[in-house]
Parts: sequence; C-alpha cells; structure tokens
Amino acid sequence: MVFKFFVLTIAIMALVTSKSYASDSIPLKDFCVAINDTNSHVFVNGRFCKNPEHVTADDFFTSGLNMPGNALNQFGVTVVAANAYTLPGINTLGISLARIDYPPYGLNAPHTNPRESEVLVILEGMLYVGFVTSTSAPNVKNRLFSKILHPGDVFVFPMGLIHFQLNAGKTKAIAFAAFSSQLPGLNIIPNALFGSHPSINDDILAKAFQVDKKVVDYIQSEFERDNF
Repeated sequence: MVFKFFVLTIAIMALVTSKSYASDSIPLKDFCVAINDTNSHVFVNGRFCKNPEHVTADDFFTSGLNMPGNALNQFGVTVVAANAYTLPGINTLGISLARIDYPPYGLNAPHTNPRESEVLVILEGMLYVGFVTSTSAPNVKNRLFSKILHPGDVFVFPMGLIHFQLNAGKTKAIAFAAFSSQLPGLNIIPNALFGSHPSINDDILAKAFQVDKKVVDYIQSEFERDNF
C-alpha cells in the first residue's frame, strides 16, 4: 500500500515539473550534474557542472527516502531531501522531493519556501495542514485555507506563502513533498523572528506582536536554549 502511495507521489512530482519554470530558469542543455569542483569552467544556477563525459547513472540516483531523515525543528519533525545537494543530477531541472516524518502531535511550524510551490501527499497518519494568503491578496488578505489530510490525500501550498503541518493523530505520520525548485529554501517563521543571530531588538518584536517585552525576552531565551 505504501508503495502505491509512493508511486502517486512521483506522478504528482511529474505534474509539478510542468510548472517548475515559474521559479527556476529553463535549462538550455539536457542536464548539468552538480559538482563541488571550483576548477570547473561552467557555473549554472549556483552549482558547477560536471563534465558530461564523466556523468554516470549514479548522478541521477539517490536512496534513503524509505527511512526518516534528520531533525527539522524542535517539534520532532524530520526530513530527508532529494535536491540539488543530495541528488546532483537534479541540478537545473527545477524540481525536488522530500520525505517528512511527524511524531504524534509533531509540528512543522509555520514557514515559507521562498523559491517554490509545493505539493504534499500523505502516506500514513493524519495531518492538519494549511496556508495563509498574503496581505496583498484582494478581498482575501490573511485568509487561512486548511484541511485534515488522510493517507492518499494531496494538498498544494502556493509559492512563498506561510504554511504549516501538524500531526493531528496519536500515531506517526509520513508525507512526501514535491517542489517546483531544485533548492526550495526554508524560512521557519518563529525561528527567524525569535532565534535570529544577532537577536532582533525586543522593542521591535514586542510592538509587532503587541505583547510585553518580557514575553519576547522569554521566547527568545527558549530559542537560544534549543539552539535552533
């Protein structure tokens, strides 16, 4: 059953490809396998290109998405990604993929992926997901769109908008995300605001959130302690 859902994920990623060029530029060659070699003479979209004569099938292959990845945040969510850093052959193709694991009640905190739109498919468990529109959206500014997802369900997060996922069940949840960028980027909102280095002035945050500075100082200290 899990394999069927994984196949569904790959199919969804293929659909995303048709829209991927909205964020990453259109490649002008068949491929540009990324290589960490400063002596290379071709530099495309942030990565050097491997000599095509030295490219092998392994450059277009990665594994490990059958297992949980590394911790994403202090809420226990883990991610393993197939992007331009972990899968060199994906460089310049404008797509990437990630497996996301959520412990019971685990939260992928409100965040943005500045360079992509995202398609999320849930394989196991139950997720409460949503995104918030921008303040410039006519008649719907800061509107929340949210759903409860079950295995086989799919949800889309538009490019650049704040979104989140919460494991709403008592068991673990697993999802795969397809992105319309080879390197989507990640900006976790609470971490950016309260865990920046150096810290944002607490007067600014207190005024922005309409709370006492002591509240801001406490939250900042929590992020310093967690070292996120």
